[in-house]
Amino acid sequence: MGIGKLTVICVALGAALTVTACGSNGDDEGTAGSDLPQGSEPVDINPDDFTTEIDNPYWPMEVGSTWVYRETDQEGAEQRVEVTITNKTKRIANGIEARVVHDVVKEDRVPVEITADWYAQDSEGNIWYMGEDTAELENGKVVSRAGSFEAGVDGAQPGIIMPADPEVGQAYRQEHYEGKAEDEGAVLSLDAQAQVPAGHFPHTLMTQDTNPLEPKVYELKFYARDVGPVLAVSVSGGTDREELLSYKKG
Repeated sequence: MGIGKLTVICVALGAALTVTACGSNGDDEGTAGSDLPQGSEPVDINPDDFTTEIDNPYWPMEVGSTWVYRETDQEGAEQRVEVTITNKTKRIANGIEARVVHDVVKEDRVPVEITADWYAQDSEGNIWYMGEDTAELENGKVVSRAGSFEAGVDGAQPGIIMPADPEVGQAYRQEHYEGKAEDEGAVLSLDAQAQVPAGHFPHTLMTQDTNPLEPKVYELKFYARDVGPVLAVSVSGGTDREELLSYKKG
């Protein structure tokens, strides 16, 4: 592990422990961002309050924008991840019109996973995650669609992927499809740093991602203003690292 990576993880874990400690007081826990969706609770949302024009500064999704990442797992194997904001939209089962984001994972230039993610932004600026259609490939053939879900189908609920006004201590669900997709997020810092091949990003938003279905898995993500996700680091349940190689605004 390089010094830069070690430093980021140590600082991040310190922030994580601080937030956890502050939230352990029964009177204070969950107060920040309490209006954001939690757990499996259903949400009553009005499609008229949503747009496919996503301009949240921590993840602006302008059509044509592309991000390229390098993902390295604990065995040292590398994958290339290419994310593109398409000009396509999809009407989700819950009535929301969502932006389609194309996500391709490649090994040795060969696609091994292709996903269509669906996002929409509400009138306050929160980015909602409405589901995904994912396909794992072997020799060009689909072998699994595990993880796919659509808000409004089979009890699946949408969640928040980026709050409109992030505050340290905010906690929220990112998705909920019981027993299959239950990711949760929380804001740990608004002033973290990330060093990746694409450059040095000060004053980034750092979040933690957890999943009650995999309680030992703990991931930190870093978002730079006007760019979006720049780094993701697993600090428990693995040592995966996904870092931004390049970003091109649409």
